[in-house]
Amino acid sequence: MAFGGWKQLLLLGRQNTFAKAWRSRRGGWKRCCHWSAGKSLDPEVKAFLEENTEVTNSGHLTPEIRLRLLTPRCRFWREKPDLWPYGDPFWAIYWPGGQALSRYILDNPRVVKGRSVLDLGSGCGATAIAAVMSGASHVLANDIDPIAGVAMILNCELNHLNPFPITIKNIINSEAGNWDLIVLGDMFYDEQLADGLHHWLRKCIRIQQTEVLIGDPGRHQFLSHSIHSQLHKVIEYSLPEYTRQENYGLTSSIVWSYQPSNSSEDC
Repeated sequence: MAFGGWKQLLLLGRQNTFAKAWRSRRGGWKRCCHWSAGKSLDPEVKAFLEENTEVTNSGHLTPEIRLRLLTPRCRFWREKPDLWPYGDPFWAIYWPGGQALSRYILDNPRVVKGRSVLDLGSGCGATAIAAVMSGASHVLANDIDPIAGVAMILNCELNHLNPFPITIKNIINSEAGNWDLIVLGDMFYDEQLADGLHHWLRKCIRIQQTEVLIGDPGRHQFLSHSIHSQLHKVIEYSLPEYTRQENYGLTSSIVWSYQPSNSSEDC
């Protein structure tokens, strides 16, 4: 099955594999990594990603940002997914929720300017890149896939940015960090993971008065979760035709502000 078919499986339910990975790494990863500017990359991994991804800034909501992604012109769009040597490359797709968050930050730099920002489940790093471009004082990108960390550094280089710090561990259910803003896109694809996010984000708001913005195109798992009743719609974007085709009929993506009415209760 080609990668395009693999992606359809992902959208229809194979995301549960990734959700289990988030749950199984609760409390951190023994092999966790922390990247910052100046850290060297594994040359073999770097060369593989450069050879098997395409640099693009078209077909998405943020043409200002160049990214290495898997596209129909890439070898692994046609190869069997099992031949990809590093685990499912979720980071290699620019998901609609992340696109909406990145677009909103680029259009409204005041949201991040001079503030500390955590990009949770960062993937390709586009939203973290948008935050840096818009003047955030400190950005930390988080993803549990080490290869995503490599991809983010390459994407920073594409956009002429010094790499921001990247942590490769599951920080959900950890102590609430002192962040002005947490952004996360396309992470409500599994009920148990969504429950964990709900409680952890609420704790961050209660303890640190953190602002939380969520990007999602309106998937069933997100709209049906109890967190949805505590969200305020900030803005909705119509998705470009290429992104619509990639996502099997999704036509728009929304940025939500998470404002739990019960944030004062013990979490």
